[in-house]
Amino acid sequence: MPDYAKLRTHVSHRVVIEYDTGARIIGYLAACRPSEGPVLLIHLTRAQLEDEHGNIMETHDTMTVCPNVMTGFRRQEGPQGRNLEH
Repeated sequence: MPDYAKLRTHVSHRVVIEYDTGARIIGYLAACRPSEGPVLLIHLTRAQLEDEHGNIMETHDTMTVCPNVMTGFRRQEGPQGRNLEH
C-alpha cells in the first residue's frame, strides 16, 4: 500500500485532490484517519466537488474521503437487496 503519511503535513491547508477523469475535490484538510499509522481516510471542511471544467457540482461543510487509489470495484448486492448472478 502506498504511504499517504505525507498528507498529515498538510493538515489545516487548502488542498486539491485530482482524479484521472479531471474531477477534483477542493477543501481544507482537517484530519487524517487514523491519527497514527497508514492514512486510510481524510476529513475535509468547506469542500467543493468540481468537474473537469471547473464547474462546482457539490459543496459540503464537511466531507470524509478515501485518498487512496481504487484497486477494485464489485457489486455486493442487487437492487432492493436481491443477490444478483455474477
